[in-house]
Amino acid sequence: MGAGGRMFAEEESRPLSRYSNKGKRKGFGAVHRFPAEKPPFTLGDLKRAIPPHCFERSALRSFSHLSRDLILSATLLYLAISFIPLLPSRLQIVAWPVYWAAQGAVLTALWILGHECGHNAFSPYALLDDIVGMVLHSALLIPYFSWKYSHRHHHTNTNNIDLDEVWVPKTKPNLSPLAKYQNNPLGRVVGWLVALTVGWPLYLAFNIESRFYDRFASHYDPYGPIYNDRERTQVIISDLGVLATVALLLKLCAAYSPAAVVGLYVLPWMVANGFIVVTSYLQHTHPSLPHYDSSEWEWFKGALATVDRDFGPVLNKVLHNFTETHVAHHLFSKMPHYHALEATRAIRPILGEYYQFDRTPVLKAMWREANECLFVQPDQGSDKSGVFWYSNKL
Repeated sequence: MGAGGRMFAEEESRPLSRYSNKGKRKGFGAVHRFPAEKPPFTLGDLKRAIPPHCFERSALRSFSHLSRDLILSATLLYLAISFIPLLPSRLQIVAWPVYWAAQGAVLTALWILGHECGHNAFSPYALLDDIVGMVLHSALLIPYFSWKYSHRHHHTNTNNIDLDEVWVPKTKPNLSPLAKYQNNPLGRVVGWLVALTVGWPLYLAFNIESRFYDRFASHYDPYGPIYNDRERTQVIISDLGVLATVALLLKLCAAYSPAAVVGLYVLPWMVANGFIVVTSYLQHTHPSLPHYDSSEWEWFKGALATVDRDFGPVLNKVLHNFTETHVAHHLFSKMPHYHALEATRAIRPILGEYYQFDRTPVLKAMWREANECLFVQPDQGSDKSGVFWYSNKL
């Protein structure tokens, strides 16, 4: 690796929280604010810096990654069915949670490939991508087209506090009355327990942590405000896919037992839901990140204001490097995941201080962000009243 590669590795190894233009934050060092000004480079500059092959989508290569995940999932399932029941009870107490965690991580990897299908990054063929994505997400009880369309809104409006679709922070006047009870250690623990266990299903069903709509919004409602007339039929198809999976699970409960279905599928599925919440939250929530109202928001500024995270070498690999290439993904969402690391290395010298990477350990980052990122508000006395920063000072 040349000098440029060494510099990338050296810079990447420093936690973002070690840089500062804001002063110390208790317990976590200093935080460097993301520049809220228009960047001195363009999207075209970044695209020209990326090797052209990084934009090439290969169905064969994507199916090889899908095969890896399916083989891993099937192997874990076989081991759980065939060997865990043979272990002494004391070892089963350890073995089952290990299975749930491992299978949950692999199911998250399958969700990531389904997410890639929704961006038409799995292959050059949109129909093939939708078929694969529909199967994968339906198997995880996710309405594929419904989430594909709302997720497209997220990419179109990233960090716009009025129009973004997910992890939209509250402004101080719009905080829930419960916020004062959440702004303490016990409240943060309870908040994370709720988010990790039921946060993802609640988002799909009730659109929590999303933008405000003037009427009920749900990913299962084809006539809700999230979707337009052209999308409603595919939302219904997505609902049918989820119902088909529910019907299959009920048949398995009848054929075997509810306990078997819970142990082999439901609990790993809940772990996957937790992974989805944590990864997406940490990619879009950080004390350094700005949000914008419509007076300041531009697509390019919003797309840049995301964070790459390090989940450790094992999870990074299992999760297709999804957590550490999110900035590049928001800039070029049709780029397949297996080229995203190379693309990130190519654009990082141009991005400079507009690139955010945080190596803070995941649990520590979850605690810090829950502590410091309670709501957003403009800086007092700033002439940039449309730029909002995280705060926890109620």
